[in-house]
Amino acid sequence: MTRTFVVGGRIAVIASAVALAGCGTTAGGKGAVAGLGSTATRMSSTTYIAALQGGVIGRLADLDIGSSDRQRALEAEYRALEAAPGGQPVTWDGRGVSGSVVAAAPYQVGSQNCRQYSHTVTIKSQTKTARGAACRNPDGSWTPLT
Repeated sequence: MTRTFVVGGRIAVIASAVALAGCGTTAGGKGAVAGLGSTATRMSSTTYIAALQGGVIGRLADLDIGSSDRQRALEAEYRALEAAPGGQPVTWDGRGVSGSVVAAAPYQVGSQNCRQYSHTVTIKSQTKTARGAACRNPDGSWTPLT
């Protein structure tokens, strides 16, 4: 399955969410994020999204968006954490709502790769931003830090 996403104004073709590169160190200064573990291919993209536990967008308690738009938002969070170079926005659009997720450069906490990130959502000309951090598990999923 091939998916096309807009990443920082450019179109990036990603061959399935589970085949994305993992968070680790940037390779060769080209902005690629390396470090995917072999167990990552055993999980579905739905499992990866569920592991985010609502993501930082879930911290915007008064955010009234539909379930399909919330799914788009969580997929953008996952893509930003998993594959986007630090500072590069991953955008998404829904029905009357849009958003942008920006992950910072990866850093190590023990043996886990982690990233801070922000998620800005625009709905009816109002902008709200939530911030957080998540660490990558050996299976390729991301667990938010509370």
